[in-house]
Order: sequence, then structure tokens, then C-alpha cells
Amino acid sequence: IKLKQSISKKYIRVNEGDNLFTLSNELPQYKESFVIKSINAYDNSITFLNGLKLYAGEVNGQLEEKHLRRIQIRETIRTHIQKEKELFKKDIKVLSLFFIDEVAKYRVYDENKNILKGEYELIFEEEYKKLVESERTLFDEKYFDYIDKFDVSDIHKGYFSIDKKGRPLSKENEIANDVSAYDLIMKEKEKLLDFKEATRFIFSHSALKEGWDNPNVFQICTLKEGTKSEIRRRQEIGRGLRICVNQDGERVYGFDTNT
Repeated sequence: IKLKQSISKKYIRVNEGDNLFTLSNELPQYKESFVIKSINAYDNSITFLNGLKLYAGEVNGQLEEKHLRRIQIRETIRTHIQKEKELFKKDIKVLSLFFIDEVAKYRVYDENKNILKGEYELIFEEEYKKLVESERTLFDEKYFDYIDKFDVSDIHKGYFSIDKKGRPLSKENEIANDVSAYDLIMKEKEKLLDFKEATRFIFSHSALKEGWDNPNVFQICTLKEGTKSEIRRRQEIGRGLRICVNQDGERVYGFDTNT
């Protein structure tokens, strides 16, 4: 939206007939018939009077990659929270998986081997905090009591392939492996799916190589260049394409629950 001396990005809810030119305080980028003709929930698309049709996750015009990744992270968190609110009542823990192209985008180490937060980790924590507050309602008090127990730094972990010496495999081969996160994600599925365990978001560089999967992964976000291989796309989706389980480890069937 256009401010007096700058432009600010803002999340808004729109309806058919709304004019983005008007809603943005007349930003020239929206001048050419950016009136919403239809919103299609079946294929997750929006169509404008100028003929442009966009699907969820798509953008139009020039956009910096960093901002695109922020949008992807934000929308993954948003859908995670919405699904989590629903399934918390059914005793089902929701997980989300991010595929990244560089380990250093999530976590880096300085020259003294101190852990520093990478670009995606910083974006995730910023967006999570904002979204939790925007989604907070009186109707989900028990749910928010549950997620408020954990610090934002504890709800996400990174899992990266390790070599025989226990070090992570990366282009630079300089990032140390977090053994506790590796064990939790790869070896302790029951613990990971317990509400007492804080981890709900996983960043991975190599889940496909290790053949990892989890029945309660409901959102998968690819923070890298589009996957060209049809087989690889199916493999990525397969990391979470399972019938979910509840806190007793029982499969919970039903289309509404597993979509």
C-alpha cells in the first residue's frame, strides 16, 4: 500500500469485486483493471478483470527472491496454525516441513563456532510471532495456552545429512550437525509427535536422501528454485503424504482430517 513517503507491504482479506488500486491507496502497479473477478477455492486461484489468473504461491511482476521466500514462509506458518487449531482438538500434532537449498540459509556458525541464526531462521521467527498474535482468538484459548508454553526458538529445528564423522554435508562442509535435532527427527518419531515436545517446524536440506517421512507433516514448503523433476516433486510430497496419528499413536482416518 502507498503511504505518504514510502510503500508498505500489508496482508489484506479481499472479496470478489474489490479493486487493488483502491485498496493500495492507488499504487500505479494496480491501475490496469486489478479488480477481483473471481476467487476459486477449488484450484486455489484468483482471477482479475484484466485476465490475469494467479494460483496460491504465485506472484506477478518483479519480486526480490528474499521477499518471495518470506511470503512462502509466512503462508506456510499461516496454514499450519489454521490446521493446528483444528487438529489440536482431535489430539493430533501438526508438523510442517521446509526444504532448503543451502544449510547456511537456516543456520550459520561464526569463526569461533558460535551458532548464528541464518536468513530463513530469522524470517521464520519474525513471521511466526506476528501471525500468532493476528490469529489469537478467545475461541481457541486451550490451543494458545499450549503453543505459548514454548519459546519461538524451540519450535523449529534443522535436520541435515551427516557424514560418517558426524559432520553435516553442505557445499562448504563447515556447519556442525545438531545431534539432538538429528536424533529427534530421524530416530524419535513418537517423541516428535508428542505435544510435550516443542518442535513443530522442520528445516531440511536432505530429507529425500535419508528417506525420512512423518505421517503428521501437513505443510511442505520448498524454499529453493522450482523442482523440475516430476519424480522429485512426488518424493517431496511423500515426506508427509500419510494418514496422520493421534497422541496414542493411532491412525486417524477421514478426508477432512488428512487434508
